[in-house]
Amino acid sequence: MFPFPSRDKQTDLQFVKNYKPQVKGQQLRILLHGLVGAGKSSFINSVQIHNLQDPKGSPNTFYPFVFNNIMGLGPNKGVLVDDVKLALKGHIKDGYLFNPVSQISEDHAFYKTFPELNDKVHVLVLVICADKLPLLTDKFVKELLEIRKAASDLGIPQVALLTKIDQACPEVKEDLKNVYKYEYIKKQVKVGIPMNCIFPVKNYHEEIHVDNDTDALLLSSLRSIITCGDDYINFTKQQTSSDRYA
Repeated sequence: MFPFPSRDKQTDLQFVKNYKPQVKGQQLRILLHGLVGAGKSSFINSVQIHNLQDPKGSPNTFYPFVFNNIMGLGPNKGVLVDDVKLALKGHIKDGYLFNPVSQISEDHAFYKTFPELNDKVHVLVLVICADKLPLLTDKFVKELLEIRKAASDLGIPQVALLTKIDQACPEVKEDLKNVYKYEYIKKQVKVGIPMNCIFPVKNYHEEIHVDNDTDALLLSSLRSIITCGDDYINFTKQQTSSDRYA
């Protein structure tokens, strides 16, 4: 069952706007992946409605968290799983155009041989359409599980965003607060992510005005994503310090 966020949306908005990693100069890197058309870009655009990054900032303005939106997985052509694994480890520089046919080579200009903590992914976000869950192919699920295992081996936390919940359930379309009734998803999610790490959201598309319930789901999910990533950054730093003085 998905309880509707109990916090006021302003509380989550302030948390997100005020967030700064404890490590000076550190950025929290959020990698979004999933099927083509799942709503990765729409989610980023939806949360950016709240001006989380100052548009008046200089080109050198430091932002505490960054989104990496990679090419979606597809039935025919999509991002290669091996490239996603390299991105998790920080080997692929920002701005690289993923090739659906050929994996990035170590001598490529966008390949980083020795990535630092800032280059690595700190939280992996699977974005998936709620109305497409029953239609997931075995091939897609296999690729997701492979990516999930790679992230797990690196200790990277993982969450899932269920988009288009209003299109998947008539009761939710009528009132987003009815998302707690959306129980059948429990039986449909087959990628091994715990239920408390799966967040239903409705992205903005053609809406002219913001909506409180839509914002509540978006900001609550973003806060949870940031918290997961921040915990990973702090844990990694502690491990590095322990190894240094061991």
